[in-house]
Amino acid sequence: MTINTLVKRLQDIMRNDAGVNGDAQRIEQMVWILFLKVYDAKEELWEFHEDNYTSIIPEELRWRNWAVDQKDGNALTGDSLLNFVNGELFPKLKEIEIDETTPQRKAIVKYAFEDAYNYMKDGILLRQVINVIDEIEFSDYQERHSFNEIYETILKDLQSQRSSGEFYTPRAVTDFMVEMIQPKLGERIGDFACGTGGFLTSSLKYLEKQVNTVEDKEQYNKSVFGIEKKALPHLLCVTNLLLHDIDEPQIIHGNTLEKNVREYKEEDRFDFVLMNPPYGGNEKDIVKMNFPVELRSSETADLFMSVIMYRLKRKGRAAIILPDGFLFGTDNAKTAIKKKLLEEFNLHTVIRMPHSVFAPYTSITTNILFFDKTQPTTETWFYRMDMPEGYKNFSKTKPIKFEHFAPVVEWWNNRQEINTDGFDKAKKFSVTELAEKNYNIDLCGFPHEEEEILEPDELIASYRMKKESLNNKIEDILTQIQRLLGVE
Repeated sequence: MTINTLVKRLQDIMRNDAGVNGDAQRIEQMVWILFLKVYDAKEELWEFHEDNYTSIIPEELRWRNWAVDQKDGNALTGDSLLNFVNGELFPKLKEIEIDETTPQRKAIVKYAFEDAYNYMKDGILLRQVINVIDEIEFSDYQERHSFNEIYETILKDLQSQRSSGEFYTPRAVTDFMVEMIQPKLGERIGDFACGTGGFLTSSLKYLEKQVNTVEDKEQYNKSVFGIEKKALPHLLCVTNLLLHDIDEPQIIHGNTLEKNVREYKEEDRFDFVLMNPPYGGNEKDIVKMNFPVELRSSETADLFMSVIMYRLKRKGRAAIILPDGFLFGTDNAKTAIKKKLLEEFNLHTVIRMPHSVFAPYTSITTNILFFDKTQPTTETWFYRMDMPEGYKNFSKTKPIKFEHFAPVVEWWNNRQEINTDGFDKAKKFSVTELAEKNYNIDLCGFPHEEEEILEPDELIASYRMKKESLNNKIEDILTQIQRLLGVE
């Protein structure tokens, strides 16, 4: 059964249930059921390898004891199933007691159900959904790994997060960023707004090739760390890591920005940070108080950049996706953040990605900033990644692929300045030149905008994001005028 077939079957069943309203709820419904199925498969492995293993889930609530249909006519269904799920399963899983001594692989069950809900009102349809999911054989290594595609399918279908600036990061992009920073076993990788874990799973795929011994496997299991604010992506991420053989996923359900950056200690820092921070959102004043005065910004992406700088280890490396607004912005906070970045870190490369990489979620042009904590910046290379030949724009049906990064990789390993039709495509700038531009690092940009042909809903989303981008530019200009007039 293909992933697309599975998802379609589940969605077709749930469309007939009056309690499930829209794709977002259908996905949430699907995910908590998937989690319990995956967790039960993992527990079978833990029980096989550990003589004294005990489940944190009460025996009668384990998947194998209520969900599996033995085809003997005794499987829970209809009102009996609904009463069990709503009256026993959810209340008891939400009430599981944990403390600081509870192993992470057990604590994740409580975290997974803190904000989960059963939306279905038809117990017969719920039984059908459960039976479809139970068909998947998670104990089989190949099937378990191929099943990871479901997360990309789910995220591509989930449109409800457009307004918050949180978008599915294409696998080609996460894989490219990991390939460029080349993590090694024993080094820890952090993503402080990890969503469903795209960067973490790309990193694990890269590290998996380095696992040869039992000790290597232990290091692999401790390689990645994430924080996710929203309940659904958090649950997706935890399940995704379980499928990648991470027995104790270190994925925190919380808001990274709610901790004072001055309180981070050495043990809170990472060898690598890979992120696509949320942007376009605004944070409350109480959140801004967690940052030094000069770094306080209303833009979430700016605040995350500060967090990243505070949480990167000495000699650590980072690859971060940021919108154009960060590059050209010259308001007080953005200027201070970029000044700190250049003075305390080595911003060695900025890759200008083409438009529509994140289509249909947004048409805002984004960039990848590569930097490390080895020395202050002396020079920064900018490289414009043009649209592949034959493409006017990326889309759902024609997404960006890893091979589209081939020219970037070739240039990366043999850097030279490139000028095309009188416009800089690749150029090196000294830190002095960047400072003289008042830290407006909008360099080697795209000289020509090509017309995009989008579906109506994509077009509306595109115009909204362009409007937001223009508003940000206007705010930057107004800030500069106020500064010149001495008005705050």
